[in-house]
Amino acid sequence: MTPHQPIFGPRARGILHGADYNPDQWLHMPHVIDEDFVLMKRAGANIMNVGIFAWAALEPREGEFHFEWLDDILDRLAEINGFACLATPSGSRPQWLSIAYPETNRVGPNRVRNLPGRRHNHNYSSPVMKEKVTIMNTKLASRYKDHPALLVWHVSNEYGGEDHSDLSQQAFRLWLKKRYNDDLDALNRAWWTAFWSHSYRDWSEIESPAPHGETSLHGLVIDWKRFVTHQTIEFMKVEIAPLRRFTPEVPITTNFMGTYPGIDYFKFSSIIDVVSWDSYPQWHAPYGHGSTGRSAEAENDYRRAADVGFSHDLMRSIKRGRPFMLMESTPSVTNWQPVAKLKRPGVHILSSLQAVAHGADTVEYFQWRKSRGSSEKFHGAVVDHVGHGETRVFAEVAELGEILKKLERVAGSTVPASVAIVFDWECRWALDESQGPRNDGRTAYVETVMNHYRAFHKAGVPVDIVDGDGSIDGYRIVVAPMMYMVKPGFAERVRAHVEAGGAFVATYWSGIVDETDLCFLGGFPGPLRSILGIWSEEIDALYPGETNGVVFRDGNSVELSGRYTGYELCDLIHAETAEVLATYESDFYAGRPAVTCNTVGAGKAYYIAARMEEEFLDALYGRLIDLLDVPCAISSTLPHGVVASVRRGAESAFIFIQNYTPSRKTVDLPAETRFIDMLTGDKPGAKIELEAYGVSVLRIEN
Repeated sequence: MTPHQPIFGPRARGILHGADYNPDQWLHMPHVIDEDFVLMKRAGANIMNVGIFAWAALEPREGEFHFEWLDDILDRLAEINGFACLATPSGSRPQWLSIAYPETNRVGPNRVRNLPGRRHNHNYSSPVMKEKVTIMNTKLASRYKDHPALLVWHVSNEYGGEDHSDLSQQAFRLWLKKRYNDDLDALNRAWWTAFWSHSYRDWSEIESPAPHGETSLHGLVIDWKRFVTHQTIEFMKVEIAPLRRFTPEVPITTNFMGTYPGIDYFKFSSIIDVVSWDSYPQWHAPYGHGSTGRSAEAENDYRRAADVGFSHDLMRSIKRGRPFMLMESTPSVTNWQPVAKLKRPGVHILSSLQAVAHGADTVEYFQWRKSRGSSEKFHGAVVDHVGHGETRVFAEVAELGEILKKLERVAGSTVPASVAIVFDWECRWALDESQGPRNDGRTAYVETVMNHYRAFHKAGVPVDIVDGDGSIDGYRIVVAPMMYMVKPGFAERVRAHVEAGGAFVATYWSGIVDETDLCFLGGFPGPLRSILGIWSEEIDALYPGETNGVVFRDGNSVELSGRYTGYELCDLIHAETAEVLATYESDFYAGRPAVTCNTVGAGKAYYIAARMEEEFLDALYGRLIDLLDVPCAISSTLPHGVVASVRRGAESAFIFIQNYTPSRKTVDLPAETRFIDMLTGDKPGAKIELEAYGVSVLRIEN
């Protein structure tokens, strides 16, 4: 995309501000809806996600449609120069549909059909379900195709889950036939079904994974998960078809859930126009494993901010860097988390602007007004049960609304990433199924990827997230933590990247299996072996509390020194063509390589053989950033707990400096750069002061 292209085109300028709005819950109290529109103007809200769970209000009985109330809401939005992110309501079906057509209810892995009454309980394989959403979506698209408030289509809500009904079993078998070219022997070999006499002699024998039994076939489990993604996308295509027919120019989105394990979101990139997602971090909660020993209060949010930043970058990267929508967040509490902790003053603005810093062109909430009853009546909202705007939360939301108006020039700008980190859903699924080297929950693929990401986040280095099938062209550094599954073509792309002068970093437990979860023969890390210049003979799993030192050799090519700590997993490798940078300190493998570097063409491939402490990753990646001259958001050294992020437009760069601690921080600015404070209009001097959980947005003219 061009450096400055708002995701909604010329109709909507600036960063949009809004929420999920459910007027269908208040139709019997029209004065509440009147109050809502007054409060929207006060809060600077200009987009509302409407109709998400409104099927029963739109079609209370089969074939009986009521759109008058929705006409009124869209008309009112247009009157205040606002927009509708108009949803298709399939996320929650009306009771009549569940009861009249039981096949539309999902069947669980235990082969028992779910009862009506749940949301996200629809069977993607059901012809009846597809027929009903086609009727509803056709009526919505034909009715509102020319409405001035319609800005974007919100298809369903948080797609997820799976169905094990006979309809889905049949669809799964057809999908497998296509995948394996109607060759059952090929499937048997790919799944290694000779193990425990699981070989199939007819396609009809194949069943989806049950809570018992066939989960020993890891290839079956991984292919089932691939099928679930496929079937979800096929259902979404049915939903989208009427929208494209009547409103081809209106962009389409659906809201994702970060690193949600059940669906491979990268596969959706070709059928949606805009990525949106729902972000609910546990701010102020204890962070858990890997604490650096600093005070918990000052450290937890700083560390969690990196995880949230990773999810923002993942969502942005699905559409190759195109700005995304923050579809849901909470201005206060999340009622379904273990502890409904209030956001401390300033954190709502800080966390919202973090999303903008990583590429969001909207900031939206669940929900606009708290539901009076049912399961989310205590979930955070802009308007509380008290019903007016004289609350702390409303005031902070309104303050953010004013801030977003000042950031209009940021909309459409991109995040200039020179680093890519590989996060692959299929690799994750394979690792989750694998037995060994750890079965105590500490295989930790997602956590491991985020640990590597955190080093770049702290350094202010923008990062794209790519999957194992994606392009890595144009990046200076590519990091693939725990690339357990290496699919066809990945090693070739890595070799081309390194030969052209790039850096590639891999870790322990990489290059172990192929795309059907069969172990590579001839030595790990499989197709990456010649690139990395090492051979992995064994991997040692350490008990909780066990560690091993990793010591850099004198005179190593990255010029690092000192001792660092490895824990949980230690790979026992042989250096074939690679330089040994560091070795293990103790145990029977003392002196063996722990960190290596292999020269391939004009670039270098690094291997980290152990799960390493955060300080090691900071040191190694900090050195690679220097060696490859990787751009950072700001050249000055930031105080601990402060992060800088950058977006770049056609004429300006925008620097977001964020303080994730409850203490005031002083930030030195580089003297050679002229900044303009976008929130105050001032030209700051050599320093800026950030309040507790404060944020500053600076503009640099290119």
